[in-house]
Amino acid sequence: MADYDAEQWYPTAAYLYVLHLDDLALAWEYLRRNPEYRRDWRDRQRWPEAAQRWGLRLLEEPHLDARDVYPVWFPDPPELIHLYPDVDPMPDSVAFDFWRLPGSKSLVHDGRRLLLTTRWPGCCLRLTVAPGLEQGMAYVHAVRACTRPCARYCALAAELDRLDADAVPLAVARHRPSPAAMLELHTLQALDATLAGASLREVAAGLFGPAAVADGWHADGGLRSRVRRLVRRGQELMHDGYRRLAQLDGRGEGR
Repeated sequence: MADYDAEQWYPTAAYLYVLHLDDLALAWEYLRRNPEYRRDWRDRQRWPEAAQRWGLRLLEEPHLDARDVYPVWFPDPPELIHLYPDVDPMPDSVAFDFWRLPGSKSLVHDGRRLLLTTRWPGCCLRLTVAPGLEQGMAYVHAVRACTRPCARYCALAAELDRLDADAVPLAVARHRPSPAAMLELHTLQALDATLAGASLREVAAGLFGPAAVADGWHADGGLRSRVRRLVRRGQELMHDGYRRLAQLDGRGEGR
């Protein structure tokens, strides 16, 4: 078995966090594995403008996974909510209260504005805070104009409903991961294995167990084809397909 970084990819338990990531976080998981991106990170002092090549406003540390990094994508994702001061507030206007926002919060300044990401079980919400907005001020929500404003408004309203601190659960129980979530877990694990030098058979043993390989590893078998598809999918997402996950093409396709 290829042993280069094997301890990093072989235990499936190390990838369980992937089951709870949204599309933007998954896009980062694939991008950070790209060898060329890692090279640009190492050379970031010489080429500070390299971030936009990857659809980012700022280069992020590739050794940190999506639990610790909140990439600032360029352009902004469609579901990003913008907060601005209300220049003509009503008597019953709601005041901006950073500390009442639910979840674990992360703040990043990209040189132009403050970006706020807040996470709690089952949800990840991303907002921008305009420079003039301060604690206790009345504020308004803004969303980018589009050809389907009603659909965009409904999506925005659903996101804003999540900001009700009284409705945020302490935990979320799920019966079992969805097929889509398991596909991402297996794809990332297979990608790491191939980057570490593992063969397709070794990848299959790591993902599905030696017994499954002994029973189903044939030249025209379904297991071999499945692993080959996982590896090919991971390579595609790592090189350019992550842009679809992050919706950087403006078509809003996502996963």
